[in-house]
Amino acid sequence: MDVTPGGQTQILERAGTGVRPAALDVSVVIPVHNEKDTLPALHQRLTRVLRGLDVTYEILFVNDGSTDGSGEVLASLCPNDPKTRVIELRKNFGKATALSSGFWHARGQAIVTMDADLQEDPEEIPRFLERLRQGYDLVVGWRFPRQDTFSKRVQSWIYNRLASLVSGTSLHDMNCGFKAYRREVVQTVRLYGELHRYIPILAQQYGFRIDELTIRHHPRQFGKSKYSFHTRWPGVLDLVTVVFITRFDRKPLHLLGGVGLAWFGAGFLICLYLSWLSLFGGQFIRNRPLLLLGVMLMMLGLQLFFFGLLAEMFIHYHHRNDEGYIRTILETPQAPGEGEP
Repeated sequence: MDVTPGGQTQILERAGTGVRPAALDVSVVIPVHNEKDTLPALHQRLTRVLRGLDVTYEILFVNDGSTDGSGEVLASLCPNDPKTRVIELRKNFGKATALSSGFWHARGQAIVTMDADLQEDPEEIPRFLERLRQGYDLVVGWRFPRQDTFSKRVQSWIYNRLASLVSGTSLHDMNCGFKAYRREVVQTVRLYGELHRYIPILAQQYGFRIDELTIRHHPRQFGKSKYSFHTRWPGVLDLVTVVFITRFDRKPLHLLGGVGLAWFGAGFLICLYLSWLSLFGGQFIRNRPLLLLGVMLMMLGLQLFFFGLLAEMFIHYHHRNDEGYIRTILETPQAPGEGEP
């Protein structure tokens, strides 16, 4: 949605139209799900902060299927502020989809994301933009000290330590919603499912420079937290996905082939041992469960190995040059006529 100078809200952008208005300096993208009580104050504080900066900006709310009247509150903000836009999703698709929609329609060269619950201060935005100016590509907030329940802090600590250990990306608060990106990052990193939790890991895969800033964190004043144990544990499964696509997306045989050969080797040794017992020990092995285990391990090992080979062939024939890995290109301009035959 966009707002005309006359104050009437018009729908100017739809998925697939390719409409792209003029670029801005900063876009603030805010996923919203049932946060109607905080939206007016959040909008007011964001406007005050951004007006104090010497930048062109926009505030882009993504209503992710709210059912508490947040959509109506957001709609009331647009006619009074031409720099505010609202994207209405058809239903609650989750934060990753909301962020992807916001990134797709954002016009800013720098993109700031934050949650709509006002547990983080919009006044932190200038500090994050300054870090981008210093050469970083992604700046991640670290909520310290964390103003949440003890159980939630423990879950978050375990989650962050596990993610850092497995991925090698050392951050204290990887899932903090307060982040600042260069546009190249959001154009390169692909989000789906619940992968928004692991944006820093996915960005690091492409060599983007990441920094971390501590920010003030406030207790929730309105609404209910969207995170609980039931929403966090699937993140562990998503971590397996992230590790695979960051370490083995271009070399699946290193994982599948390695595991397959290990299983095949274990099965082969079991069968070799049983064959020795049968040939030289005179033992009857046909009905021994160990024989079934050995044969099964050999078969599964071969299957995994050949799956890895098929994946390598698929990548070989469908590999494309990924511009996302390129930071910059340096070259010396040629004088007119040079290099021409």
